[in-house]
Amino acid sequence: MHDILRELAVDLCKKNCFGVTYENKCEGPHQKDGRRLVLHKLKDHIQQPFSNIHQLRTIITLGDSKSSFTLLALLCNESRYMTVLELSGLPIEKIPDAIGGLFNLRHLGLRGSKVKMLPKSIEKLSNLLTLDLGGSDIHDLPSGIVKLKKLRHLFAERVTNPQGKEFKCRSGMRIPSGLGNLTSLQTLQALEAQDESIKHLGELRQLRSLRLLNVKGIYCGRINESLVEMQYLSYLHVSASDENEVLLLNVSLPNLKKLSLRGRLAEGALDESPLFQAVGGHNLHMLSLRWSQLSKDPLPPLSRLSNLTDLQFSRAYNGEQLTFLTGWFPKLKVLELRDLPNLNRLDIQQGAMVSLKQLTLVNLRSMTEVPAGIEFLLPLQYLSFLEITNDFLTVLYQSSVLEGQRSHYSLRD
Repeated sequence: MHDILRELAVDLCKKNCFGVTYENKCEGPHQKDGRRLVLHKLKDHIQQPFSNIHQLRTIITLGDSKSSFTLLALLCNESRYMTVLELSGLPIEKIPDAIGGLFNLRHLGLRGSKVKMLPKSIEKLSNLLTLDLGGSDIHDLPSGIVKLKKLRHLFAERVTNPQGKEFKCRSGMRIPSGLGNLTSLQTLQALEAQDESIKHLGELRQLRSLRLLNVKGIYCGRINESLVEMQYLSYLHVSASDENEVLLLNVSLPNLKKLSLRGRLAEGALDESPLFQAVGGHNLHMLSLRWSQLSKDPLPPLSRLSNLTDLQFSRAYNGEQLTFLTGWFPKLKVLELRDLPNLNRLDIQQGAMVSLKQLTLVNLRSMTEVPAGIEFLLPLQYLSFLEITNDFLTVLYQSSVLEGQRSHYSLRD
C-alpha cells in the first residue's frame, strides 16, 4: 500500500511539475520538467545542463555525493528565480561571483563543503533567510554579510576535534563590524567572541538560539547585559577561551530551555546565578556542564530544576561522591556522567530520577563498584558503561542487580 501511495505521489509531482529527482545512474540528456530538483548520491560530474534550467526554483543534494557540481556557475547565471540552493556535502571549493544575481534566493546551504571564502557579491542576496556554512572551511565572513537584514538563521560552526577530548573542539566564525545590523537573526551558531561583536550582541533581540565560542572572562559582564535583551532565547551555549577562564553568567532567562556551558564555573555559581534557580530556570529542560571543575557537589543546587529532562556532566566535578536523593529530578530522562576522574561512588536513593530512561557513564576511572541503588532505576531503555577497565567489567558481570538488564560497554584504551 505504501509503495502505491509513493508512486502516486511521484506521478502527481511530475504531472504538476512540482519536482523530480536525478540519480547518478541516470544517463543521457537531462530532460527534466520540474521546478524542484533533487540530486541523489552524485559520484560523477554532470556534464550537460538541465533542459529546464531557467525554470528551476530549488536544488537539493542528498546522500554521499562526490561530484564537484561543475554546473553551479551556469545555474547562478541562468536560474535567476532560484529560491533554495542546498549543496551540503558537495566537495565544491568555490562559489561563483554570479551567485549575487540570485535575488530571490532564500536558502543557501554549503554545510560540509570545501568552500574557504564567500564571494563579495553575497551581500546582494537581500532576501536570504538561511545561510548554512556549518562544517565548511569558512572562518571569516565578508564584510557585506551585515547587509543581509532579512537573514534569520546563520550556521558556521566547525568541529575540530570530533571526540571532544580537547577543551577547544569547535571553531566558529568571526563577524566584522556591523553585527548589530542583523536584527532579524533568530539563530546564530557559532560566533567567535571578539570585542566588536560582543559590543553589539544585545541588538540581536530576536535570537532564539545562540552559540558563543572563545569567550573571555572580561566579556561576561557585557554578555549578561546582552542576554537580558533576548526575551525569546531558548537555547544558549557558551564556551570559554580556555579551561582556566571563569564564566560568570548572572542573568535570568525565563524562556531558556537548553543551556550548555563549557568552561570553569566559580564556586557557588550554582547557588547564586539566576540561571540555576527554581524561578529563573523553571523552563530549563537540558543542562550540559563541561569543564566546570567544581569541587562542591553540584546536585543539591541543581535539584531545584525540577523540569530537567537531560543532564550532562563532563569534567564538571572534581569530587569523589554524587548522591541522588529521593524526589530529585522527577522528570529526568537522560543522565550522562563523563570524565569525572575522582568520582568513586555514585548513590541513587529510591524515588530519585523516577522517569530516567537512559544512563551513560563514561571514563569514570576511579569507580570500582556498580552504582549503589541502580536497581531502583531498572529497567532502563539504555544503560552504558564506556571506557572502563577489565577489572570493572568483571564487577559488572558479577553484579546480580544488573541481571536481565541489557547494557553496553567499551574498554579503555
